[in-house]
Order: sequence, then structure tokens, then C-alpha cells
Amino acid sequence: MLLRIYPENPNPKEIKKVVDCLRNGGVIIYPTDTVYGIGCNVNNKKAMERVCRIKGLDLKKHNLAFVCYDLSHIAAFTKQLATSTYKLMKKTLPGPYTFILEANNSIPKIFKNSKKEIGIRIPDNNIPREIVKELGNPIATTSVKDKDMLIEYSTDPELIYEHFNKLVDIVIDGGYGEAVPSTILNCTNNTPEIIRKGKGDITPFL
Repeated sequence: MLLRIYPENPNPKEIKKVVDCLRNGGVIIYPTDTVYGIGCNVNNKKAMERVCRIKGLDLKKHNLAFVCYDLSHIAAFTKQLATSTYKLMKKTLPGPYTFILEANNSIPKIFKNSKKEIGIRIPDNNIPREIVKELGNPIATTSVKDKDMLIEYSTDPELIYEHFNKLVDIVIDGGYGEAVPSTILNCTNNTPEIIRKGKGDITPFL
């Protein structure tokens, strides 16, 4: 299904359709403030495995992240943050950043890895945030990226739908996406380390 949702004012009925899909183990493709993402309910193991199959990821060595609604969601899954890290996140989120943080024991079992780390995203886009808010818990996310596509990150939701419609349950058309992914910052040692420079100003982290 290709579902049109306007990021400026997402229709609650359309958001509910997406949330119902996620609660039933569905996989969606949705817009963020950077590239389009593939996501599912973090509490559904089969959906998580399906996302990894689509992306060709090893679940034990995955690079999926959580999309959260706000910082209150983050506290439920991470160890206590250093004051400097919290202030930095509060200053830059919602925004085009992925923060790698120390995970606590509350993260879903399927997310637990040897590094005990978790990636956190709070995109500056109303669509994924409203989905997470209605769902009541984060969604797992990884970027829409495919070796068979002509460009690394497709920005056109209709082309994404043509490519992935048989693999996922819903593709949300939220307008053209960006071609640049998020900036990834490792904050597990309390001092931010830029792992990948993507969209977003890195000045606050220097």
C-alpha cells in the first residue's frame, strides 16, 4: 500500500492505519528528516527479522536504531546519560542525528549485542514521531538503501514503492526525502565522537 501523509499535519486516521499495521507485525517505509527509513515495532521479533532480511543484515551484528518521540522514550532504554550528553541531545533533537548510547537491560532482547549499545533517532519530521507516539513505543529503523538502485538513497517515494512494495506492507509518501543520511555520534564515552558526517551541523559536537 502507498499511503500519502502530509508531514505538516499528519492525518490521525492515516497514522492509526500505520500503527495498526505495526502492531500486527507489519513493516513500513516512512520519511524522516533525512533519508527514507524501513521500520517495524521494536517489540516484534518476526518483524525485526523481516527488516533484516530485506536489508541483508545479520541481526546479531545489526546497525538498526530506535526512532523515539522525545527524550522521555530514550531514558527507558539507555543507561543514565552524562549531563553534557543530555544537554547536547536536548539542544540538537529533534534533528538529523543518530546518537549511539549505552543500552540498559530494558531494550528488547533481540536488540542486545556484545557492545551493549543502541542507536537513538528523534527525527525532525512529524510523521515518524506521531507514529511512535500513537504506537506507545519506539520503532526500529534502518535506511532505505539498495545495491540495485541507481543512487545510494532514493528520494522519490513512488520509486521506493515500485522497488519495495512486495517486500513491505506500507510505503508512506511524505514527499521527497533527502539524499543525505543522519550524522552518527558515538556518546558511549560521554565525549561525542563523529562516526559518520551526514546531514546536520556538527559544530555543537566539536
